[in-house]
Amino acid sequence: MRSNRAKLRAVSMAATLPMVAGALALGIPAAHAADNPGRDALAGTKPAWATAKADKGATSNSANVSARVYLAGKDADGLAAYAKAVSDPSSASYGKYLSAKKAAARFGATKAQVAAVKSWLTSAGLKVTGVTQHYVSVTGDVAAAEKAFGTQLHNYTKGSKTYRAPSKTASAPESLNGAVLTVTGLDNAPHKATHSDQLPGPATVFKNSGPFSSYYGSNIASTLPDAYGSKIPYAVQGYTGKQLRAAYGAGSYTGKGVRVAITDAFASPTIAFDAQTYASKHGDAAWKTGQLHQVLPKNYKYTGADECDASGWYGEETLDVEAVHAVAPNADVTYVGAASCMDDDLLDSLSKIVDNHLADIVSNSWGDIEANQTPDLAAAYDQVFQFGAVEGIGFYFSSGDNGDEVANTGTKQVDTPANSAWVTAVGGTSLAVGKGDKYLWETGWGTQKALLSADGKSWTGFPGAFTSGAGGGTSKTVAEPFYQKGVVPDALAKANNAAGNRVVPDISAIADPNTGFKVGQTQTFPDGSEQYSEYRIGGTSLAAPVIAAVQALAQEARGGKAIGFANPSIYSKFGSKVYHDVTDNPTGSGLAVARVDFVNGYDASGGLATSVRSLGKDSSLKAVKGYDDVTGVGTPANGYVESYVKH
Repeated sequence: MRSNRAKLRAVSMAATLPMVAGALALGIPAAHAADNPGRDALAGTKPAWATAKADKGATSNSANVSARVYLAGKDADGLAAYAKAVSDPSSASYGKYLSAKKAAARFGATKAQVAAVKSWLTSAGLKVTGVTQHYVSVTGDVAAAEKAFGTQLHNYTKGSKTYRAPSKTASAPESLNGAVLTVTGLDNAPHKATHSDQLPGPATVFKNSGPFSSYYGSNIASTLPDAYGSKIPYAVQGYTGKQLRAAYGAGSYTGKGVRVAITDAFASPTIAFDAQTYASKHGDAAWKTGQLHQVLPKNYKYTGADECDASGWYGEETLDVEAVHAVAPNADVTYVGAASCMDDDLLDSLSKIVDNHLADIVSNSWGDIEANQTPDLAAAYDQVFQFGAVEGIGFYFSSGDNGDEVANTGTKQVDTPANSAWVTAVGGTSLAVGKGDKYLWETGWGTQKALLSADGKSWTGFPGAFTSGAGGGTSKTVAEPFYQKGVVPDALAKANNAAGNRVVPDISAIADPNTGFKVGQTQTFPDGSEQYSEYRIGGTSLAAPVIAAVQALAQEARGGKAIGFANPSIYSKFGSKVYHDVTDNPTGSGLAVARVDFVNGYDASGGLATSVRSLGKDSSLKAVKGYDDVTGVGTPANGYVESYVKH
């Protein structure tokens, strides 16, 4: 998949965000608004694209605004500090998690704070439409919003479209004593996520053509041209759980007693049938009654369904659920579907998990480019992740499927929310599992593609253009977290800032769709019938649930005690034998596989396309010895799961 939540990837190539995101995330008090006495500035609420050059004048006073005022809680600094302490193996507070109820009581907003915020908003003429532990939602006209937040709302051009945004940083009354974390919704540019663009939607069936290899190298393409001086194998048909468990050192662990949650948008109506059918076909343990749960919204936002391609998310959910079960067959799985692909709804799904402690491990295969992440949303996400850390909940996010994003957006950047300092960003590899489920090697996932020439004697323009690869690189907005210091090379950490920034990813697993995972899903066939069928898939939306499942095995190994936010533990093991140190050139020569695809995506009636896919060529990103921005510290090896017993 492409990973994350991606709003509109084609829009907004440029804007780099101010370094305010980290400040908000760490609960640094809002600055006094110098030009607005008696007010506290809500830093980051004016988006970077709302420039004087793009300003098209004031928004109509009667236009409608829907906003969320996020609550800072009674001790934002304390929340961040405790989230760090309970996650750090070197801390005396390591593993001393709080229940959801105690976390809310200690760090959440008080009734008095909520009442004061509601009073302020209603006195400005806004209508309160909802109150949760995390925010107060309001609606009203532009005039009321301007009065409440101390800023004018103007229209600005962004790409080829025009959106509303504050003309200066929004603010809240000083008398609220910092009760407001941030406000979202004052700008109405789309804030939405996408699942992987490697994922075909179920609206039309997708199938892979053969020939295939059953394991890496089992079927050599002897009639096709050489690549890198030798004959190459056909792509695997799709690895199964048995092969992945062997590759990543699962041993006898199954995730028994561990709860894993998965978030995506919408919900596949056939997920239970598909998951059970797939498990029975591939030797995975059968799903037990009550092992797969769904937590779904009362209503889906169909206004966003067209923008979100609702049915396109079914494949993502299917991949996530089946991959977790394949690697951790006895883990309890809860699917939490968002009402749409918009940030607000995805945040609600994450909050449900934290507020009700639905799981200890959360897999998230969605995201967006960092340039589309506004600091107000970064603050809202980070607060949820910090509450999760305090409770012993770890969040795992795909790092992206477009490498350095240059080919996709024209700008080198990372993806979000994987860029958050409070989540585990999961990068991707190409994986070779040989005969007898033997781990052979991995490279950083990065693919170049060249088609077979008309005469069949050569590869046209070999090795061809970059098509996809693991997301990674250096954030422009998030400060370097403590756990990366001393591990991430300065050349990466200080690429955008002498003080150092967050580098993505943290850890990695199989992602390359050319060495991908087989999934089973009910899809619509050309004759209109809906049938279960199987196909190979990849992307870091595969890597994230695989790592989440491996973490479930590790939690079982330590007697069921939650690992929580795992990054401090992950980096503390850096350089040890519990990781495969992945490089782009593990065999000493170029690597490639041959692939034959149906031109129409499902049968040979439209013809076949034969190509060579070179491996280990991830845009400008390189997998090298040690930490790198394609694979992080590496992939789990034998001993990784057991290494958590010591903590």
